[in-house]
Amino acid sequence: MGRHATGGPASAGHDELFGRGIRLEGGRTRHEGAGTRTGFLTMARELPALVAVTARLGREAAPGPLAAVVAAEVVAGAATAVTLLSTYHVLTPLLAGGPSAAGLLAAGPAIAVLSAAAAAASAARAAGTAAVSRLGPAIERRAYTRLLEHAAGTELAALEEPGFHDLVESARQGTRATRLVVTGAVQLLGGLTGLVAVAGVLGVLHPLLLPLLAATVVPKGWSAVRAARARFTSAKRNIELTRQLEVLSGLLTRPDVAPEVRAHGAGRFLLGHYERLSGTAEREQARLGRGEARLALAGDAVSGTAVVLTYVTLGWLLLAGTVPLAVAGTAVIAIRTAKAGLLNLVMSVNQVYEQGLFVLDWEKACREAAGRALRSGDVLLPARPVEIRADRLTFAYPGQERLALDGVDVRIRPGEIVALVGANGSGKSTLAKLLTGLYLPTSGEVRWGGVPIGRLNRQGVFDRVALMTQDFARWPTTARVNLTIGRAEQAADRDRLWWAGFESGTDAVVSGLPHGWDTLLAMQFLGGTDLSGGQWQRIGLGRAWFRNAPVLVFDEPTSALDPRAEVEVFEKVASLAAHGRTVILVTHRLASVARADRIYVLDSGRVAEHGTHDELMRAGGPYAEMYRLQAAQFDRAAAAPPDRHRPAARGRVAHRR
Repeated sequence: MGRHATGGPASAGHDELFGRGIRLEGGRTRHEGAGTRTGFLTMARELPALVAVTARLGREAAPGPLAAVVAAEVVAGAATAVTLLSTYHVLTPLLAGGPSAAGLLAAGPAIAVLSAAAAAASAARAAGTAAVSRLGPAIERRAYTRLLEHAAGTELAALEEPGFHDLVESARQGTRATRLVVTGAVQLLGGLTGLVAVAGVLGVLHPLLLPLLAATVVPKGWSAVRAARARFTSAKRNIELTRQLEVLSGLLTRPDVAPEVRAHGAGRFLLGHYERLSGTAEREQARLGRGEARLALAGDAVSGTAVVLTYVTLGWLLLAGTVPLAVAGTAVIAIRTAKAGLLNLVMSVNQVYEQGLFVLDWEKACREAAGRALRSGDVLLPARPVEIRADRLTFAYPGQERLALDGVDVRIRPGEIVALVGANGSGKSTLAKLLTGLYLPTSGEVRWGGVPIGRLNRQGVFDRVALMTQDFARWPTTARVNLTIGRAEQAADRDRLWWAGFESGTDAVVSGLPHGWDTLLAMQFLGGTDLSGGQWQRIGLGRAWFRNAPVLVFDEPTSALDPRAEVEVFEKVASLAAHGRTVILVTHRLASVARADRIYVLDSGRVAEHGTHDELMRAGGPYAEMYRLQAAQFDRAAAAPPDRHRPAARGRVAHRR
């Protein structure tokens, strides 16, 4: 009990809450240790590629603002060069013969040019800031939209693959990072143009000053890039740790689990684990901070030494008469300008490199998602209902050797009610997803109308299906959208909405809502409300009815309904089949499948037996055994005498407020 409170791990490499350790598997830590393996020159070569990805997005999303930003920074850099050269031309007459009106007059044109250059630089930076405010959001929106498009178009099995899911999570961070990369890239461009301008001026003044300037710049850039790589590697290594902290914080604050957290005293247990994991995250941040401090100290030491050598060299050149006083003065100003710009350059290198690596993950996720896109043929289904068949069907989930389905044969004629029954994990829901094209088989074939599903237009198959799974979506939208989202193009059809609401019993739920169909079903938003499990199930059924598809798949459609409502729903399902619709029913409640035209009993991914209810009962196999067990439970409950010591229930047992 004490260990639960403190949240200590059960053993090394094992986490009490989440099973395996909190670090990702080797194949999913592509960047782990890269900071220590990659040299500075290699990282410097990677920087243009990081910026190029964002620049391509900028050309697509907002080419005008992108061009304005580049132009503004080029103008600002040119203005810096003009300012420094003008400074030299101002100092030359002023220092030539001492302070005099003639010297000041001779410096007048250079002062005017210097003032104009400063004004141009200020205007360019203002224009660049305005352009960045348009460019950043446009790029982020474009990146997020593209990622969502790819994610929505991938095979379902691929999206459920843990490694790909982690990549998508990193890519989501990459979409947010695009805006930071834009800001950093603008600063980087400004810093580079400024340094180029300073270098050009120093090269004109004296070639020996150029290597000294480089010696002051490179060490700081080296330490910044190394620190950025270390932070990125740490973030990649601890994605699961971050996700686990989010899960725990959600469990401690979510309303749907709050009753059990309080009744079972689970809050202390979860909080102990949160403190343990957050302590790990805190120690990791402290480790990174110490490493960054060491890198910064090394960079500052080398850079500071180079600055001292630069000033010593300037003094020697001045004393030797190699450079005049005006050149030395301009060089001092140029070096101070370079040092001031260097801070922005270092910060931008830091930001662009660190966030740019996540942008590369975004690009990789989009590329891999495109490779995992829904495979679709070009054969269109006929308008009439067709037969669905599965022949020697096998299926294994990605990364798993065990077959979820093995050698399954199923036949579903138009207008039939076909039930898939079996124990938990027997493959019922997986088979339903294969029959409707959500998964593609590992081997064997699913045919619609005699055509393998891989040759059919998959979207055309999906258009024929209405799906209600046991974990159906509870959309945080209005009640109206919750029903019509499956046929959004028909959302304005009031007659269709009325029919779906009446047939599913959703109208009774909606009539009790404060704003009827326009009530927001999301407690997390102001003015929103929530429903009971049974009410939500009515909403899910209404969604299937509104879709009005030829093939309906119901996976445990009445698990939250009372017996009377359950009977009513199955009566409606039977009427749908009587009107030509095909119904695939996945359920544990065998009393509800007695009217099915065919029942398939699955066991460990195989069809153990199939037939009608009467045929299976006569066979005395697994179905008959399960049916009798369930019937016996009801018989015992009905025959049990009332508990004399228990007071009679009065009124409603629970009331939802």
